[in-house]
Amino acid sequence: MVDESRRRVLEIYRDVDREVAAAGPVCIASGRCCRFKEYGHVLYLSNLEAEVLLADAPPYQGPITPDFCPFQQDNLCTAREPRPLACRVYYCDPTYQERAAEITETHLARLKSLSRELGLPWRYAPLHHFLNHPEDASSTA
Repeated sequence: MVDESRRRVLEIYRDVDREVAAAGPVCIASGRCCRFKEYGHVLYLSNLEAEVLLADAPPYQGPITPDFCPFQQDNLCTAREPRPLACRVYYCDPTYQERAAEITETHLARLKSLSRELGLPWRYAPLHHFLNHPEDASSTA
C-alpha cells in the first residue's frame, strides 16, 4: 500500500471517530450492523479503505457472501481499528441517523478527493467484493 494514502485514510478515520463521538450515538452491541442481509443493508467502501482493511484485518475464510461481515464474532468487530468509514458511522440509534448521513457524505467526499489528489483509481463496491477480489483494493493505477 502507498504509505501516503494509508496515512491520509487513517487521518480521515480519526476525524470521523471524533465527529461520531461528539454526536453520541448509542450502541447496544446487537450486531445488526454486520448482518447485512438480515437487516437489509449493504456495506460499501472505497478501494482506499479496502486496502487499509485488508492490510490490518484478521484472516478470514472466503468466498465471502453479501450476507454478513466475516469480521463479526459474538456481535463484536474483530477488525475494529482498520474498519471502513461506513462501519465507523453506522449505529442503530434512530436519533443519530441524520447526523450519520452528514458525517458519511463529508468524509466520503474527502476520500474521493484524496484519490484524485494522489492520482489513484477510485473504486466503490460492497465489502464482499473487495474481500473476494483483494486485487481491486490496490491503490496502484
